[in-house]
Amino acid sequence: MTEAHPSLTQDSYARAGVNIAAGNRAVAMMKAAVQSTHGPEVLAGVGAFGGMFDASQLKAMDAPVLVASTDGVGTKTKVAAQLGRWDTIGQDLVNHCVNDILVQGARPLFFMDYVAASRLDAAQIATIVSGMALACRENGCALLGGETAEMPGIYLPGEVDVAGTIVGAVERAQAVTGDAIRPGDVILGLPSTGLHTNGFTLARQALAPLDWSSVRADLAGQTIGQALLAVHRSYLPEVSSLKRGGIAIHGMAHITGGGLAENAARMLPDDVCAHFSRAWSVPPVFTLIQRTFDVSETDMLRTFNMGLGLCVVVPAAQTDTARQIVPDAFVAGHIVTRSGDAVVIQ
Repeated sequence: MTEAHPSLTQDSYARAGVNIAAGNRAVAMMKAAVQSTHGPEVLAGVGAFGGMFDASQLKAMDAPVLVASTDGVGTKTKVAAQLGRWDTIGQDLVNHCVNDILVQGARPLFFMDYVAASRLDAAQIATIVSGMALACRENGCALLGGETAEMPGIYLPGEVDVAGTIVGAVERAQAVTGDAIRPGDVILGLPSTGLHTNGFTLARQALAPLDWSSVRADLAGQTIGQALLAVHRSYLPEVSSLKRGGIAIHGMAHITGGGLAENAARMLPDDVCAHFSRAWSVPPVFTLIQRTFDVSETDMLRTFNMGLGLCVVVPAAQTDTARQIVPDAFVAGHIVTRSGDAVVIQ
């Protein structure tokens, strides 16, 4: 909530550029959606100075480790603004953060958000947060609280900033650190739904001259706007299924900013190399961006996920079983002894 300066009335504060009433309306409009993510473990949520979460469930764990991450959706908010559609970026944010802790083996406990603008539009903010609530329900975590800030002079008119923090937990013995990765392991890829939440500064510039509202054959019947706003996929259901199926997950990487090479390297021990073979299907939006803006293949791989949203390293002997459990998983590469770069893409 926005706090007023003690020497100003609400009317004075509104004249100065901060509308407390709009912030209050936004909270009222989003309240039901936020509360729909709360179970009995949420002791204080909407309206409290701090969210309170009963962590008693951690007592059932032998050695619980908390895993936390903070991120944003970057300039995907500019796409939402251009299209006048705000129901997806909240989902993007939650799913991105879920994946970031998932690759270390953690399941989410709760999520907290930050939404800021130069001037608050109550309906717009409530729509964004309702999207977060939807994704929190789908991922089984509580939307515990957050901040709605109106800051003229910091943000440009019409700009919206969206960020969030997630906290999850994992048994220490089950944490995925990458230390188990060995030469001979197979790298499974899980498809992305598109750009997810990275590379939008380049994508917006590349596609700016084109019509974003017309259906295109080269986008499989989608418009550019639909392709760009495709919701960032959460991989929690698939990874959970692999674990239940007895698959030994040796390492995982969420392919976000920096693309495949930078993110895959983050999961590897110093003595191994991830060798990728470009055999997977690339969503057509990437081809359109590359062709329209004449982007090199190297820059595309360094900027975008190129259709590979999550890497999962498994023992070679479990590859077929893993692919039966997760039918859209594909073999993206394998692990070899390192003799040069940490990641090789061919």
